[in-house]
Amino acid sequence: MAGLVEELVSIMNQETALYDRILGLNKSKRDAITNRDAANLEQITAKEEGFMFSLQELEKQRIRALSDMATVLGRDGETISVNNVIEILSDNHEEQEALSLARKNLIEKAKELRFWNDQNQELLKVALEMVDFDLTLFKGLKQAPETGNYNNKAYNTGDLLGSSGFDAKQ
Repeated sequence: MAGLVEELVSIMNQETALYDRILGLNKSKRDAITNRDAANLEQITAKEEGFMFSLQELEKQRIRALSDMATVLGRDGETISVNNVIEILSDNHEEQEALSLARKNLIEKAKELRFWNDQNQELLKVALEMVDFDLTLFKGLKQAPETGNYNNKAYNTGDLLGSSGFDAKQ
């Protein structure tokens, strides 16, 4: 059982390290968003996707380790969790402490990553609003003002003034 606990702790520590690496990309990601550097943002996102693939693999390993523990303990592999294992290890304080610490660190990193992802999501939202504002502004610059011409039913005809500066005949 001790080897299974060590394996689980090792997997969880690897997950925490990957979360740290993803968090390390967040400053670059924020800078890319605020500087409107789409190429750099694309590269950072590609790196994050690679890390996420690695996290999925580690999660599968963690589930397998928990399933192996459930088999050793004679429990259901589908319902056992890290919390259950921590409770079961009440007589072995060293392993219990190591697993509790690994769980705590993993949860803290996941919460921190979620916070920064929410912050980046807000930044992206604001950046998209600014792009939309810029597009609307540029469209407005190309349109000439409407004339004050009305048709026989007293509706504005919507005619636009000419785009040239002067309509002078020579």
